[in-house]
Amino acid sequence: MRWLTIFFGHGVCLISLRHSSRYGARSSFRKGNHYMKKNKVILSVVAVFSLIAIALTGCSKKAEGFVGVILPDAASSARWETADRGFLQAAFDNAGVKVDIQNANGDKAAFATIADQMLSAGAKVLIMVNLDSDSAKAVQDKAAAQGVKTIDYDRLTLNGSASYYVSFDNEAVGKLQGEGIKGCLDAAGKTKANIVYLNGSPTDNNATLFKAGYDSVLRPLIDAGNYTLVDDQSVPDWDNAKGGQIFEQQLAKAKGKLDAVVSANEGLGLAAVAVLKKNKLNGKVCVSGQDATVDGLRAILTGDLSNTVYKAIKAEAEGAATLAIALLKGEDATTATGSVNNGAVDVPSVLLVPVAITKANVKDVIADGFQKREDVCKDIEDLCTANGI
Repeated sequence: MRWLTIFFGHGVCLISLRHSSRYGARSSFRKGNHYMKKNKVILSVVAVFSLIAIALTGCSKKAEGFVGVILPDAASSARWETADRGFLQAAFDNAGVKVDIQNANGDKAAFATIADQMLSAGAKVLIMVNLDSDSAKAVQDKAAAQGVKTIDYDRLTLNGSASYYVSFDNEAVGKLQGEGIKGCLDAAGKTKANIVYLNGSPTDNNATLFKAGYDSVLRPLIDAGNYTLVDDQSVPDWDNAKGGQIFEQQLAKAKGKLDAVVSANEGLGLAAVAVLKKNKLNGKVCVSGQDATVDGLRAILTGDLSNTVYKAIKAEAEGAATLAIALLKGEDATTATGSVNNGAVDVPSVLLVPVAITKANVKDVIADGFQKREDVCKDIEDLCTANGI
C-alpha cells in the first residue's frame, strides 16, 4: 500500500493506491498480449488520475468563486477608502480568496451597476455598505434570485435579505457621543446649555440608531430644562458641505449662543468646526464625532472636537471576511452570535464594541495601529507630547 499526499490551500489529503508493480497495475500478462498489457497500463494510469481528481473534490471545502464588495462613497467619511478597503483586501488576501472591491461614490445607479457587473462576473457573495435601504434591497433581491448570498456591512438594509450583518452596536455609539457631550459641558461647568443636533442621513438606519443613542442620554436633561435643544436637523446623504450649511443656519438660530453640537460623525463635526472658526467660536463649543480619522483625532487634540468614537474597523472587516468565506464554502458561520431585526427578519449579526475617545486616550487609537503617530502629530508635536502620545 502506498499513500499519495496532496497539499493544497486549506488542507492535506491522503489517497491510498494499491499496486503490485512499478507501473501501478498487475503485470501478469502473457508475452503474446503485449498490446493488451500496454493498454491496461495506460488505463491504470488514467484511473489513478481520475481517482485523484475525485478524491480532491471531497478532501476539503474550497472557497469557489469570488467575493464582491461595494463601498458607499469616499466623501461622507474618509474611513471607507483609508481604512475599510485596505483591511478587507488584506483579510481576503490572507485567506487566499479572490475579492473585488469597488466604490459607488455616492451614486445609487452606480451601486446597482457595480452589483450587476459582479453578479455577471460570477460573484458568489456580495458584501455591501448601502446608500439607502431601498436601493440596497433591490440589489439583495436580485442577488438572492441568482443564488448569491449578501452581507450587510456596517449599515443594515431595512427589510432586506442579507444572510449576515456586521457592524458595531450603533445605538451604543450614539450613547458614547451623548455622554461625551455631557462630559464636555460638565467640565466647562455648564449646567444650562444651548445645544443642536446635526444628525446623519435620514435614509441611513445607522443615523437613526446614533440619534436614538445620544438622545437617550441628553433627552432627560432637555426635558428637565437643563439643556435647550435649539435645532434638530438631519443631513441628506451625509454630505459634509450640506452639513456645514445647515449648521450655519443652526448657529444663526441660536443667535451665536451655542454650547454644544451633537454631530453624528467627524465629517459633519469638522464641517461645524469650520463654521465655528469663521465666527471665532472653535474650542469654545463642545462638538462630537465618530470614526477616529486622522483629521478627527487632530481636532480632538487641538480642542476643536470634544469627543469622538473609535470603532475598530480592522476587526469589522475581518469579521465580514470570515462570514463571506463561510458562505463561499457552504458552511455555517459560528461568529455571528448576535441578532438584529431588519424589519422583516432577524439577521444573524456580529456586533462589535465602540470606544469613547477624548484627549486622554487618543494615544490608544494610535497604539492599536489604526492611525499613525506621524500623521496625527504632524505640526502639533507639543500637543501629542502633552497627551502622552
